Amino acid sequence: MKIQFDIQLLIDNSQKTGISITAENIIRRISEQHKNNNYVLNYFAPFNRTEKRQIIENLVSNGCIPNECIWFHANAYKLLYNFIPVPYSLFFGGDADITHFMNYYVPPGVKGKVITMVYDMVYKVYPETVNRKTLHMLNLSMEKACRRADVIITVSYFSKSEIIKYLGVPPEKIVVMPCGVDLNRFNPNYGIDEITEVKVKYGIKENYFLYLGTLEPRKNIERLIEAYSLLKKRISSAPKLVISGKRGWLYKPIFEKVGKLNIGDDIIFTDYVVENDVPLLLQGATAFIYPSLYEGFGLPPLEAMACGTPVIVSNAASLPEVVGDAALLVDPYSVESISEAMECLCLDPSLRANLKSRGLEHAAVFTWDRSVGIIADVYEQLGRRRQKR
Repeated sequence: MKIQFDIQLLIDNSQKTGISITAENIIRRISEQHKNNNYVLNYFAPFNRTEKRQIIENLVSNGCIPNECIWFHANAYKLLYNFIPVPYSLFFGGDADITHFMNYYVPPGVKGKVITMVYDMVYKVYPETVNRKTLHMLNLSMEKACRRADVIITVSYFSKSEIIKYLGVPPEKIVVMPCGVDLNRFNPNYGIDEITEVKVKYGIKENYFLYLGTLEPRKNIERLIEAYSLLKKRISSAPKLVISGKRGWLYKPIFEKVGKLNIGDDIIFTDYVVENDVPLLLQGATAFIYPSLYEGFGLPPLEAMACGTPVIVSNAASLPEVVGDAALLVDPYSVESISEAMECLCLDPSLRANLKSRGLEHAAVFTWDRSVGIIADVYEQLGRRRQKR
């Protein structure tokens, strides 16, 4: 079969997020493990073609074939097709058996069978936490994308229930594919010297709690800062709080909160952490804290577990499904609840050891090979349906 991947999200964002990490792992591993198919990478590249080729170099080395459109712009097309049904095949051809869109949107005029990936319904549940431009595009495109797709892949049973609830999609159209953890990268086997070197790089000199993710409202970082302020009043020697991640939508109140509470000396903002440094920063932490209000999956807590780091997560959305009984669950709306969990991990080394053991065992179940196996089954089923036509 000829399978096309729409990889615009990889091309447009050199700083990887959970969605782009998921997309890259799926494409790379399926092209390694299922070589009986032809894999094509569709993307718009009217500018900076050399730089864009470098971003996907590892996928091309696996045998994937770049399929560039150099005469039109991705953003212009996304705006255009919502009003004028210009076919996708005009830019990328129409001879694919399956076209797999990695981030929800499905344009008109896609030939063959169509798969799209929908990660969550945050724009429906918490629209105030979504960038206005993004919210407009989601409201314009999401329902159309789900109608056009033959199969919708999502990352948790929670997200499946949300898609059914908010978009009325038939359950049989949705396949759940949990994300995986790259255990070659995320493991507890890094040396002290390596970890120390990364800590120095990001200005960390002492023990620390770690948050890692985009700085935006739904990540609940302001309450995390308030919880940490409470903790410092109770335990003056508590580890520092390290907040890592790129600045997203409405990030300024996070920094303002630190100033209001006068705890700037105890909180370290590292900005975006480069890919190779992430597992070392995770392993070096006293605990990883992820008090998000809403996640379709939530990959960072599993990556922290795989590094042998105790984890605190909110008891909201998909996170209890993802972490099972291997993490401390907190009420994300309760500053006291978050603070108490941090205090427990400060004072109880046996609890930290127990969470480390349970976390390592739990994270080992979430492999990308399992994820890719689910996708390969979807391809096979769609291929059979296409042959029957």
